[in-house]
Amino acid sequence: MLIYLLIFTVSFLTTFIATPWIMPKLKKANLTGIDINKRDKPVLPEMGGFVIVFGFSAGVLLSIFMYTFSEHVSSIFGISIISELHLNLILASLSTILIMTIIGIFDDLFAMRQSIKALLPLFAALPLVAVKAGVSTMRFPFIGSVDFGILYALIFVPIGIAGASNVTNMLAGFNGLEAGMGFIASMSLAFIALKIGSLEALILLLSMSGALFAFLFYNWYPAKLLIGDIGTLCIGTVIASAVIIGNFETAGVIVIIPYAIDFIIKLRNGFPSKGWEGEIYNGKLICRKRPISLCQWIMKITNGISEVNLVLFLVFVELIFGIIAILSFG
Repeated sequence: MLIYLLIFTVSFLTTFIATPWIMPKLKKANLTGIDINKRDKPVLPEMGGFVIVFGFSAGVLLSIFMYTFSEHVSSIFGISIISELHLNLILASLSTILIMTIIGIFDDLFAMRQSIKALLPLFAALPLVAVKAGVSTMRFPFIGSVDFGILYALIFVPIGIAGASNVTNMLAGFNGLEAGMGFIASMSLAFIALKIGSLEALILLLSMSGALFAFLFYNWYPAKLLIGDIGTLCIGTVIASAVIIGNFETAGVIVIIPYAIDFIIKLRNGFPSKGWEGEIYNGKLICRKRPISLCQWIMKITNGISEVNLVLFLVFVELIFGIIAILSFG
């Protein structure tokens, strides 16, 4: 258990220390965005997802180091170290996530069309396809087990990566929302990975959880830094990669449900790129028009809600689905 805590801690500290270092550099490079749900519309450093990827990568690379030099580390520190690890799955997942980081950079810089952004993650999945990640047999309610053979790697893996990354990218725009929901989803799935003994998935999820938790110190209301598409795309990619290599896709689908609801609402409204935010009135976010996003539906139903309470509500909803996912593997 000590090694798992170490992975989480290294990811946390890397992100926590790197964030104040990178914020002024992002601002100096004019990599900024408007915090749109504030009355004064402050301009903040954007592309904060960089530090999440830094922290995540540090945790993953630490686990690889611990595995590669397990005998030496164990003899020096006298602790149990990772003895079995499928490096091909870890490295393929890391490659997929880093490719998604590049896609996120391009999206943040050039604001790619939604149709292009939806398709590019299919290519990011190629490393996982190459190593035939996951098990081709999937179990469905009322149907039972179905073996998809090679189609699982060629079709389901890319769709899973593209789908998860896109939905986590869409439910965003409020201080602490992306990192908060992502942290709950990652920790819930990490608990399942630990329970079923999927070490590779556990490493990915703990590394992401540590990085997201640290990021929340700077992104929680009132935010000092915005996450950008780098962060939102990578959250979904880590979730999808972990459940694929860990063979607990059902749990991944469950924790994605709140994101999927937002996706469906936006799909029905043609994926609006503008007008998804709230109107500020008496310190609350309200929606006078027909809602075009999950967040606006919450504003409408509550007759106005503060940004903090909106985020806390959605994080709590994600926690409920995280618990359901855990119980489904009881």
